[in-house]
Amino acid sequence: MSEANQNTQEFETAASASEAVAEFEDNRRGVLGKLQHLLHVNPSFVPLIVLVGAIVIFGLLLGSKFFSPFAMTLILQQVQIVGIVAAAQSLVILTAGIDLSVGAIMVFSSVIMGQFTFRYGIPVPIAVMCGLAMGTLIGALNGWLVSRVKLPPFIVTLGMWQIVLATNFLYSANETIRSQDIEANAPFLQFFGTKFSIGGATFTVGVIFMLVLIFVLAYALKHTAWGRHVYAVGDDPEAAELSGVNVHKTLMSVYMLSGLICAFAGWALIGRIGSVSPTSGQLANIESITAVVIGGISLFGGRGSILGSLFGALIVGVFTLGLRLLGADAQWTFLLIGLLIIAAVAVDQWIRKVSG
Repeated sequence: MSEANQNTQEFETAASASEAVAEFEDNRRGVLGKLQHLLHVNPSFVPLIVLVGAIVIFGLLLGSKFFSPFAMTLILQQVQIVGIVAAAQSLVILTAGIDLSVGAIMVFSSVIMGQFTFRYGIPVPIAVMCGLAMGTLIGALNGWLVSRVKLPPFIVTLGMWQIVLATNFLYSANETIRSQDIEANAPFLQFFGTKFSIGGATFTVGVIFMLVLIFVLAYALKHTAWGRHVYAVGDDPEAAELSGVNVHKTLMSVYMLSGLICAFAGWALIGRIGSVSPTSGQLANIESITAVVIGGISLFGGRGSILGSLFGALIVGVFTLGLRLLGADAQWTFLLIGLLIIAAVAVDQWIRKVSG
């Protein structure tokens, strides 16, 4: 009996020793390591810090000229289109893809809305729905080619960008529908440009839509199964499929939603510039990628917050307006934004070492 007790004690000693061996040391010691881990868990902190810093610096340099309600809301009005398109781009990049066709989808959707109204006499609400449906359809085609045919997203959307842009010019015959005609006969097309004042600050419906859209998507990505599936597909699609995630369905939903959001951006574009122009907004694809990258969303997928894309768009808006008010050459804006893009990718690589 004593021998059995002795064996039991030896087993417990060995078990406790093995438990001690199984303990892992926390290598994230020191301020730098803790900062790296914090930014890994909260990737939108970096663009938020840059945004606040830029506002403080330009505020000190320009004073009340920059901190006026007019200037603050002007920034929001200027970035509303980029912010909406960046929300669409963020969804695709979170799945480790990229969409170069977002700008073309936006412009073509606006052209569909305008041409259906003025060329065919279709009621404006139905014409708007047709434009939204067209954006969704193009997004669905992108998603099908990526998820089913297994083509690289870069190649698919690069080709779709050319196709949609060419279709846009051929269908519209480079015809611009003037803002006066829209205002007189189809004011609903300019709905997103409707302005209202709150405490001396002027907002537009497009600005409110951008903010609501981003906060709704941020909630969906963080608190719904669909959002977890989006991150899982971006992190490792094969592992996600093995764990029960329908990768095809997730990618289709992302690209279709991206196309729909871009179509809404086309509607907002009409409200912003007043007219329907087939040549407007052609740099939206580059501008949206810029906002997303500066916003801390990883180009490798699976990491980032869609709020970061809003911060990224606002950073561009703050630098643009601040330098303009200082009287600086416009090229300084491009130079600083280029530096921010490179710095953002470098920070992303540094942060990703936490998960490596």
